Amino acid sequence: MRSVLTSGVVVLASLFAIACGGDDGMDDTAAIDSATVPPATAMAPDATAASFAGTWDMWALSETGDSLTATTMMATADTATWMVAFPGRDPMPTRVLAIGGDSVVYEFGPYESVLRPGVTTTTRGVNRMVGNRLTGSFEARYVGAGSDSVLRGRMEGMRRP
Repeated sequence: MRSVLTSGVVVLASLFAIACGGDDGMDDTAAIDSATVPPATAMAPDATAASFAGTWDMWALSETGDSLTATTMMATADTATWMVAFPGRDPMPTRVLAIGGDSVVYEFGPYESVLRPGVTTTTRGVNRMVGNRLTGSFEARYVGAGSDSVLRGRMEGMRRP
């Protein structure tokens, strides 16, 4: 089961990297000189839900770096009880979709959007844990919002002491 979750996280991360890749001016067909490739480092041990346990102060940034909103994520060793709360709102259940390596994939909603009142949204996040910090990305999908129905950005957070 752990290898399936790890594989799922690797596939999601790879798809995200491909989708977000831009033209960096490099020729992707160029040969890689093995002398310039750094040696592989040991992979971190697989994280568990308990690894993420705690209260996390999170903030979302748009793709252009604009601050969007803050959230609080309450993670426990039991993935069935994770919650996310926006300021001034009740906490809502969060579905943990995968945990592997040093990363977690989760989703919450549907809920009324903080940024678009009256519009329903569901948000999915992919975060990597380094010490007491989380970094990653999110995608919010709006229902009935027309052609501008997806918002993507990055998430950052710190675990409370």
